[in-house]
Amino acid sequence: MAQTITLRTALPSDLAALDRLLGRSYSRLLAPDYPPSTLVLAVPRFARAQPELLQSGRYFVAEDAQGRILAAGGWSWRSPSGHEVERSGHVRHVATDPDVVRQGLGRMIMTRVMLEAREAGVRWLDCLSTRTAVSFYQALGFRIMHPKDLALGPGIDFPVLRMLADLEEELPRKR
Repeated sequence: MAQTITLRTALPSDLAALDRLLGRSYSRLLAPDYPPSTLVLAVPRFARAQPELLQSGRYFVAEDAQGRILAAGGWSWRSPSGHEVERSGHVRHVATDPDVVRQGLGRMIMTRVMLEAREAGVRWLDCLSTRTAVSFYQALGFRIMHPKDLALGPGIDFPVLRMLADLEEELPRKR
């Protein structure tokens, strides 16, 4: 029997559940692509839900019939480093529960992100992808621009790939 999934805008009251999702997702799913010494320093820095994203109306969650958040993600006008470029948006904090990956939940979240960003006037959607998520974003039409080290604190650099999607091109189709 298929599971009923609801896609909705995140609420500030989802903060604790999202912290748990991000921690579970990043620590397990990134493990094959990053050494433990990197993850032990990096995951606690970025596996925290950001209240300003939850209040923005541009962050979404997919939850099951019991209200358990299984995937999340959103976008912002500002990059994680605080920069803003006209007609450019930024993918933010996308995660799927490791027990339900490859079931279309990440695609569901990102399709909503991409559609809403385009409707808001975003032309380019920028993404700092983990090594683990590159093929996921490529399947959605993102292309790799260049590798980058994300500075998470003194002496803590996390390797990512900057990816870009042209939202005036065709958007992903629902499966």
